[in-house]
Amino acid sequence: MSRHADTPGAVDGKLFVVATPIGHLDDLSARARATLAEVDLIAAEDTRHSAALLRHHGIGTRCVALHEHNEHEASAELVRRMLAGERIALISDAGTPLVSDPGYRLVRAARAAGIAVSPIPGACAAIAALSAAGLASDRFVFEGFLPAKSAARRARLQDLRAETRTLIFYESSHRIVESLRDLVLELGDERKAVVARELTKQFETLLDGSLAELSQRVAADANQQRGEFVVLVSGADDAEVAAKLADGRRIYAILSAELPPSRAAKLAAEITGAPRKALYAG
Repeated sequence: MSRHADTPGAVDGKLFVVATPIGHLDDLSARARATLAEVDLIAAEDTRHSAALLRHHGIGTRCVALHEHNEHEASAELVRRMLAGERIALISDAGTPLVSDPGYRLVRAARAAGIAVSPIPGACAAIAALSAAGLASDRFVFEGFLPAKSAARRARLQDLRAETRTLIFYESSHRIVESLRDLVLELGDERKAVVARELTKQFETLLDGSLAELSQRVAADANQQRGEFVVLVSGADDAEVAAKLADGRRIYAILSAELPPSRAAKLAAEITGAPRKALYAG
């Protein structure tokens, strides 16, 4: 691997943002494997977790931890090392770093210091799920993990009622049942959806149907509550959104004559299914 910077005026050090497998260890690309073997250091979200991947591919490069709790301090030291000429790879526990994972502070600090940053693309659970879901994929929005508490989760989902793009969420095993229930309550029984579980792993499953059907199916099957999840939901229909918004604004106008605007908007949204923020802003 060349020790010369790829960008005129950049320092000799370099940061590689390397995508790793989301499950199947053999999904590591040849370029990613070569990069991880040749860099001076690997910054890993969890060094113990990444050790299995590196052993599988015979990679002996030293690892240091970079996670959400130490990213600010660790980034400064890693930038110092790259300014001194070292080449460093950033990896997360699975998939593409920075996608619902730590790393953006390091990338931002490296770029601010004039260090070249190069992506080594590969697996991403959100895109892998979208590719196999059969939902509209020309326009989509990635929401990452929804809030852990139901009230905050439902409030966020209320703001997404009028979103016409396909929605993509990550979810954990201990919240999947509750999250699907809240999706039904806020987005409706009939919205088409897919629950993708344990992608590329032994127990990979993709379930499709309405939100109501999927919520009932997962709640009734303990096996479908295990592992890591990507939940994809079809976007709202444009005509339906327009009708709900018109109805919501009519109800909001009536309620706001007697109630504070925020309370009126909340009630109008609950009654009509219109997005709360759109009513309040209007």
